Amino acid sequence: MNNKPDLAKLFGANSSDTFLGLKSCQNFETIDASSAFIGAPCVTPYKAVGPYARNGPDSIRNASSSLNANIDRYNFDIDGPLFPSGTKKAVDCGNIEWDENDFKKNRTLVKNIINKIIKNGVVPILVGGDDSVPIPMIEAFETLGDNYTILQIDAHIDWKKIHMDEKFGLSSTMRRASEMNHIKKIIQVGARGIGSGSPSDYEDALNWGVQFYSAEKFHLEGNVNIINSIDNNSNVIICVDIDSMDPSITPNTIGRSPGGLNYFQVLGLIKSVANKAKIKAIDFVEIMPEVDIDGIGGLTVSRLIAATMGIIAKNNL
Repeated sequence: MNNKPDLAKLFGANSSDTFLGLKSCQNFETIDASSAFIGAPCVTPYKAVGPYARNGPDSIRNASSSLNANIDRYNFDIDGPLFPSGTKKAVDCGNIEWDENDFKKNRTLVKNIINKIIKNGVVPILVGGDDSVPIPMIEAFETLGDNYTILQIDAHIDWKKIHMDEKFGLSSTMRRASEMNHIKKIIQVGARGIGSGSPSDYEDALNWGVQFYSAEKFHLEGNVNIINSIDNNSNVIICVDIDSMDPSITPNTIGRSPGGLNYFQVLGLIKSVANKAKIKAIDFVEIMPEVDIDGIGGLTVSRLIAATMGIIAKNNL
């Protein structure tokens, strides 16, 4: 028997063009929500590999269909419904257009859209796309006049000066962020294995002041020291590369390797940050549905994003 029962239909869910069946919002000037799902299929891909994660945002929308009928029910991941009475719901802003040849144009468009959203007090949830996506998102905050901490959750440190003749690619995300005047602290969690960066890249990051917590250290010690390194009431931008998680739950990524974080470790970090500081933006990147296995990765990431929306809604009361 090859036909698999549709769990979404069992719970009464209907297909939708938006994440969780949320309202669509295309007017960034008047957006009114707690958070906004924004797809960024491609920003600055390496020419040698191209936009391999371009189908990431739509795959997560599709994966969320099994949750659509249940968003008003009790969510045990966050100890309550996603959007309790008195909170604003999230919205889906669709995908940001991209040009396969003009990468600077892509970065400018992402930066401008994120800037409009955050000026309305809405938390952007930017869904990629490869790990070049966060660079213009982080840059968008420079006009607000505040200082920011970055919490990166990633299997790789992304501190290359340049790679494949490209400064703004996925291997240089944290180095580019370190060069922005409004970024005052960077905490990097989840690095593991070989190939994350050269010794000189690592030394440059340490000399800048990065605090590293490897995947192994996280598994052994938990997140207490990580959270202690975040200042009370500080402004935090969270960058989640899904290859930070174990490939048993996120096989839908190109950078699989053993020893990754589990679902509740990542969700627990997001919860703890929200309880101590102010989440100003979050991204989820390196989503490649073509290599997913039985939809496991799509379900994991869609559920994580849904829980994040609920956390943000509650903390924005």
